[in-house]
Amino acid sequence: MTALLEIRDLDVGYGRVGVLNKVSLDVSRGAIVVLLGGNGAGKTTLLKGISGLLRPSAGSIRLDGAEITGVSPREIVQAGLLHVAEGRALFRAQSVAANLDLGLYGARLSRAQERARYERVYALFPVLKERRSSLAGALSGGQQQMLAIGQALMREPRLLMLDEPSLGLAPIIVDAVLEVVQSLRKDGTTILLVEQMVERALEVADYGYVLQSGRIIGEGDPATLAAGDAIRRAYLGAAAH
Repeated sequence: MTALLEIRDLDVGYGRVGVLNKVSLDVSRGAIVVLLGGNGAGKTTLLKGISGLLRPSAGSIRLDGAEITGVSPREIVQAGLLHVAEGRALFRAQSVAANLDLGLYGARLSRAQERARYERVYALFPVLKERRSSLAGALSGGQQQMLAIGQALMREPRLLMLDEPSLGLAPIIVDAVLEVVQSLRKDGTTILLVEQMVERALEVADYGYVLQSGRIIGEGDPATLAAGDAIRRAYLGAAAH
């Protein structure tokens, strides 16, 4: 498969504090690629660098062959790359429907196209249709995660980046969210997934990378990663540190 996202020798940090050092990876078109690593490895920093929330100090990011390094977050969204951040950043005092509507901000669509996007999100997450008049802040954690993903899907992204979608959720809800992730892949959405539940992540992924202390220390298909020692080194190293 050809790469939809290509990252080469990327350095990203916060001010003068470097976090990522010469990170290179590819996300193949139509695949689920998982990014694994312990707390503080740089996974969230990488997603922020890709989505324009942090400006890389070196390296290259290409989306479908076009250079997007240093481009504004708004332009990156318009290019079809959506980032669902850790912690489910929603407008909690607004209704479910209003949050979905905000996902369309800046999009130029016909009424029919807008209706089709609502219908797609409601088909994936029926509970959101049932609670479309409820305030986002009144939803359960799992429902809020569904809403955050649904809001991104209103843009019909070519590449969807999910940062810890299972965080704080009951196992049965995690299963439901990951089933949707697999469904999106079948529909043609490319996904870059950051996930702490290693076994579950490898079950849904086509390929994966292991990050430790801002560097890629392993990559491969799920079977290769499960059989190797990169994951063990990444998590035990993070714990020892």
